[in-house]
Amino acid sequence: MRKIRFADGEFYHIYNRGVDKRSVFLDQQDFERFLQSMREFNNQKPIGSLFENSFRDKTKLGNRVTKLVDVVCYCLNPNHFHLILKQRIGNGLSEFMHRLGSGYTRYFNIKNKRNGALFQGKFKAIHVDSNEYLLHLSAYVNLNNRVHRLQGKAARSSWEEYVHGKKAMCRKEIIIKQFDKPSEYKHFAESALQDILERKKLYKETENMLLE
Repeated sequence: MRKIRFADGEFYHIYNRGVDKRSVFLDQQDFERFLQSMREFNNQKPIGSLFENSFRDKTKLGNRVTKLVDVVCYCLNPNHFHLILKQRIGNGLSEFMHRLGSGYTRYFNIKNKRNGALFQGKFKAIHVDSNEYLLHLSAYVNLNNRVHRLQGKAARSSWEEYVHGKKAMCRKEIIIKQFDKPSEYKHFAESALQDILERKKLYKETENMLLE
């Protein structure tokens, strides 16, 4: 049983990686499938599989879709992912992650002719308990591919939504409204990333010194 209890209206840093640190996104199709799953499984009413949902007339749903969570930002790296989620309804976050994890694992296993778990146990969750924490965490998640020095198509993140105004799934206004314009957030996030990288470098240097 989890020590953390998810509460409506609260933000959480959600992350997980492949079992045995294996890659869970092998190509662009995998990234697209995971993102599609994030969009379509985010519905209080069960949709079954993405295949079944593809036959439904989405225009008839109108405003009847009740989302389980708000997706604030995300980053998908080859062997792990980071999300910031806000729970909207009771048990919404757990239900969303269950559908996302099981649905994507099923797709990945069929595609790659494998069996068994894909992710390393239950997803990890940390409560984001302050706005300052939320702002800095959004920079870390949006730019997490840079933390790992991944370029181009090797990763996918919501950075484009935040900086270039692309519409997709994120409730980016939760973060962006706290800045006068997107360029100010861009400067803030890149500066915060630099601080993160400097601390990471210092930590490694200190760790090496202690091991000598």
